[in-house]
Amino acid sequence: MNRVAHLILLLVAALALTAHRPSFAADVVLRGAGATFPYPIYAKWAAEYKRATGVDIRYEAVGSGAGIDLVGHGMVDFGASDVPLAAEELQRAGAMQFPAVIGGVVPVMNVGGIKSGELRLSGQVLAEIYLGKITKWNDPAISALNPGLHLPSTFITVVHRSDASGTTFLWSEFLSRSSAEWRAKVGADKVLAWPIGVTGAGNEGVASSVQRTKSSIGYVEYAYAREHNLTTASVRNRDGAFVQPGEASFEAAARAAQWRRSADLYQLLIDQAGAASWPIAGGTFILLRTAADQPARSLEVLKFFDWALHDGQRFAIDLDYVPLPAPALDLIDSVWADQVRSASGGAVWTRRASSHRPEHR
Repeated sequence: MNRVAHLILLLVAALALTAHRPSFAADVVLRGAGATFPYPIYAKWAAEYKRATGVDIRYEAVGSGAGIDLVGHGMVDFGASDVPLAAEELQRAGAMQFPAVIGGVVPVMNVGGIKSGELRLSGQVLAEIYLGKITKWNDPAISALNPGLHLPSTFITVVHRSDASGTTFLWSEFLSRSSAEWRAKVGADKVLAWPIGVTGAGNEGVASSVQRTKSSIGYVEYAYAREHNLTTASVRNRDGAFVQPGEASFEAAARAAQWRRSADLYQLLIDQAGAASWPIAGGTFILLRTAADQPARSLEVLKFFDWALHDGQRFAIDLDYVPLPAPALDLIDSVWADQVRSASGGAVWTRRASSHRPEHR
């Protein structure tokens, strides 16, 4: 039995135990599953929210693909994906989506003698590494971007995700925009037919693989790079500037995006304009079923994320994520009110008011 099938059985059993509770008391358990990209902040939010309200949020980091499947089958109270779903995909899943936090996907390396930020890479060079065309660290294409930096002649071990991953989508979307050959041969998706490389499950698996494999390169969400003390590279952005990953460059990409009113809140932050913008930034998205067959549970999920998107933002900053800009928050509030409906057709959420926010005790 694979991990997703096993998780479904566990969630079915857990939901059966909680479905007959008469009200949302202090021991209520809400369940979510999906992307590994935001796991550090979701775990922190859950711990702080339980301390404030007594409501228990349990999140399984199983990958974006599994999160989409689980919420579509009603197996969890909410799903999470690093890939925003198109309108037709949301309709098939019977779900709506909203961004929760912004982060960055970063190239990480295990190369002796090179410190974080010293190595410069471009999307074109990264694509050629992952295509297997650049095989050594002192390849002329890498050397040309790094005059004066000593590069070893060791062979490069490429590490990539084994599971359906929004992090992979963001990474491969950037490579597709940087390289016509990558776009034609591999493309951008949550699951890819990788030309070369070894695999790791989740951001944690890739980070651990790079950490123990000499002369390797991989890609992970920035919080995992920090947690594992991995070396990161500067990457050339759309304006031709080499930028380092971090709160400032992720925030610059978020500010450059055109947040607009739409039913699906679809937004990609790849390759945004601006000399300070990190080119592989992305929002991570929460998926919630629009037909709330248990409206009390859906309301509690929305209360949790209302708290997270406002009171919880200081924790996001501490973990190297970037809070959503104000225009995005305003859009989210109205989409919740418009789209999440009970069986009788009534709105589960009304426009944000103080009564929606948990009282700290």
